[in-house]
Amino acid sequence: MAKKGNPNDANLSGERSAAPFVPKTTSIKALSAASHECRGCDLYKTATQVVFGAGPAKARVMFVGEQPGDQEDRQGAPFVGPAGALLDKALEEAGIPRSDVYVTNAVKHFKWEPRGKRRIHKKPRMSEIKACRPWLEAELRARCCGPPIRKDGAPPMNRWWPI
Repeated sequence: MAKKGNPNDANLSGERSAAPFVPKTTSIKALSAASHECRGCDLYKTATQVVFGAGPAKARVMFVGEQPGDQEDRQGAPFVGPAGALLDKALEEAGIPRSDVYVTNAVKHFKWEPRGKRRIHKKPRMSEIKACRPWLEAELRARCCGPPIRKDGAPPMNRWWPI
């Protein structure tokens, strides 16, 4: 059973963190379900939904993006928007089936700002990336694929692992 977090627990040390919401499990299904209750930072307030990683249990490759985009936020799945189309093209050219890779993001909620009727990507702050890090670490443990071998988009991952 997923551990329920309390929004107040996320700020006990003055820094926000998803850690109180992340269950001690290597089940992606359980982690994904628990992520919907996360209040480790304020991004959940304006996002449509959490966007957790997706892919096969035995994936040998994991791609980590910065954060979900507008389409990912609306559909609730990673890499289904323009970045996903670019990834699909690169995978096809490399001869790697998309169904063989695990895709996720360092931040699980879409950060955006309104511009007319559009929602425009806004770069997450380092504090938001750090707050979400427990989810990514849990995904890495569950996938058993070690540190990510490629980063997509912005460079936050190179602060955690030398790539």
